Formats: sequence, C-alpha cells, structure tokens
Amino acid sequence: MKVFVTGAGGFIGGTIAAHLARAGHEVRGLVRRPEQHAALEALGIVPVQGDLDDSARLTQEARAADAVVNAANSDHRGAVEALLDALEDSGKTLLHTSGSSIVGDASGGEATDRVYREDALPEPTPEKAPRVAIDTLVLAGAARGVTSAVLCNTLIYGEGAVPGTASVQLPRLVRQAQKSGVMRHVGRGLNIWSNVHVDDVAELYRLALEKTPAGMFYFVESGEASFREMTTALALKMGLGEPRDWPLEDATAQWGARTASYSLGSNSRVRGERARTLLGWQPRRTSVTQWIRDEMPVPQA
Repeated sequence: MKVFVTGAGGFIGGTIAAHLARAGHEVRGLVRRPEQHAALEALGIVPVQGDLDDSARLTQEARAADAVVNAANSDHRGAVEALLDALEDSGKTLLHTSGSSIVGDASGGEATDRVYREDALPEPTPEKAPRVAIDTLVLAGAARGVTSAVLCNTLIYGEGAVPGTASVQLPRLVRQAQKSGVMRHVGRGLNIWSNVHVDDVAELYRLALEKTPAGMFYFVESGEASFREMTTALALKMGLGEPRDWPLEDATAQWGARTASYSLGSNSRVRGERARTLLGWQPRRTSVTQWIRDEMPVPQA
C-alpha cells in the first residue's frame, strides 16, 4: 500500500513508518525538521516537509495514499478533522494514535486495582476530555465511509528507528537521575502502568492497516509494571543506589503538573484484547523490566 504517516520524524511515528517500509509498503512521512530527511530516506521513507497545521498538505497526501497513520500528536484536533474530510467516502484506513493516560487516575504514586477494558471506558477527567473527544471523532469516521480506528498506546519502551528519538516516560526518569545522581519515582512508586515495546507497537499498526474493521478502539499493551519496579531496574542499570520516593509537589516542580500527575504519578492499567483476537497480534516482548535489564543501553550522561 501507499501509506502516509504523520510524525515520521518521531519515536512512535518513525518506528511505525520504518517497519511499514521494511514490510514492503510505500511510505511517505510527514516531518517538521529538514535535517531529518536523510535519516528517513535511509529507512526507506520518503520525507514530506510540513506539520499538522498545514491542512492543505495533509489533504493532498491523504487523498494520494491508500491509508493514513496519524502518529504525530494525539491532541491536534485540526489535523484529525482535515484527514477525515480528505478520506470521507473513500473506504481508506485511518489509524489514529491515542494514549492510555486517558484512564490515568493521578494517584500520586499509589496503586489501584482498577483495570480498564476496551468496551468499558470511564468518563474522562476534564484534563483528558479533549483527547477522548478526538478519539470519538475518529471512531465516528466509520459512519463517513472511512475505515477509522484508534490505537491507544500504553507506556512505550524500546529504541526508536529514527536516530535521536526517544520515548516519553522512562527517559524522563533517566534524565532526572543523571542530573541529581538519585533515581526517583513519584510518591511511593506503587502506581502501575501497562506497557508495550515500540517494535510490537509498529507490528500492530501494520496488522491494523491490513485487517482492522472500521470504528475499532484498541488498547496497545503487552504487560504491566509499577514505577517502583521500573525505577529499581533503571537504577541497577545505571549503577545507582535504590530508588527513592519523591513527594508529588517536588516532582511537579521538576516536570510540571501534567507530567508528574499523569505520565509518571498515575495508574494506567488496561487490557488490549481486540488486537489479539481481531488482528492476530502476538507481541514478542512482555516485560519492561527485563528489557531494561537485558537490552536497554546503559544511559550516557
């Protein structure tokens, strides 16, 4: 297929685009930074200069493609509207990337037993309502003749295909530890996140492009771990002592309220059954702590 991927210069979008290119698809990737063009070309991706605010570019590329993957920004409503308008009544596939902080509870590092499934989502918090509204807009594209689906990723780990890119959560913990010499987690670090390796994410997107029914919402996960478990593994990898508890107000001063409360201080426990049953997805890695121990490069200051 001819596939247009937004966010092709980033960690998620670049890895998806490279995986699709290796699988034999013809991939064009939206990229903001001209200096990334050579790296994308080396991965078999045709770079398209632009950003999500360029609705004319999005429309042109979407109409010329057989399918579109939106992996640049889960919260950019204008881009989603432009892509849906461009693909209306085409039957083409649109995969939109969301994130499982939509079910985050901002627990301050405490644990929960609550686990969410794809057919029983909670009412979103005010902070996450705009993202959920975009997810809903994408799913409603099925009634407009678009084979639309939302892939809601959990904590993603692994190494991205595009040089110089990184995931969000674990690298923040690493950078803080490099700066301070102490590995920390928010509160007691008992909060749990479902997680998934970026290579397994890319394979799921490939399967969804080829097989998804219209109007599907998928959680993307292959395991879960508490932040204390992850910081313990990271500290060991970095040659540091035991991780320490960090009061939420101190973490907020370092990272800001949104990151401290949701990305690093909340629970986000989900189960993704549809990817396995509908698409035949079989993730290869199921333990983030094992990846940290056995595969993660030792962070360099």
